[in-house]
Amino acid sequence: MISPQKIIFGGTFDPIHDGHRSIFNQAFKLGNVTVGLTSDNLASYTRHSYRPVRQFDDRIETLSLELSIFSKIYSRTFSIKKLLHPTGIAIDNHFDVLLVSPETQSVGVLINLSRKKNSLKALKIITVPFHLSEDGKITSSTRIFHGEIDDKGRTIGSF
Repeated sequence: MISPQKIIFGGTFDPIHDGHRSIFNQAFKLGNVTVGLTSDNLASYTRHSYRPVRQFDDRIETLSLELSIFSKIYSRTFSIKKLLHPTGIAIDNHFDVLLVSPETQSVGVLINLSRKKNSLKALKIITVPFHLSEDGKITSSTRIFHGEIDDKGRTIGSF
C-alpha cells in the first residue's frame, strides 16, 4: 500500500472562508495534512494594516473544527503547528507537497531555497487558485471583516 503524501500549508485563517476550504479540500485529497497557523506576533505583523486578528488559541480551535470535517471525509490525519516566521515549519524534511495561493507563491520559492541550503529535497509546490466571490473578486478574510462578503463569497448589501 502506498503511503499518503505529507502535505503542508500555512496561514492566519481568520475568519475561515470558502477560499480556505478550497485549500483544505485539495490538501486532504492529496494526503495527510500539517497546517502552519501564524502565531499572534506573525499574524499582527502580516495583517496589522488590514484588520485585527483573533488570538491564536481562538483561531486554532476554529481551524481544528474545520479541518476535522475534511479529515473525516478523506480518512486522513492532520496536525496544526504554530508558525513563528513566514517559512515556518516547511523547511523540515518531513513533507512532500506545499500548497500555496497565488499570493504566497514567493514564500514557496523561499522555502525551497532554504531547504536546498539545508540539503533537503525541494517540496512540490501546488498553487491553489483564488476562490472568487459572487461579485467576481477574490474571496478574502479582509473583505469579510469589512462586511463586503460572507464566508461563502456572497455579497452583503452595497459597498
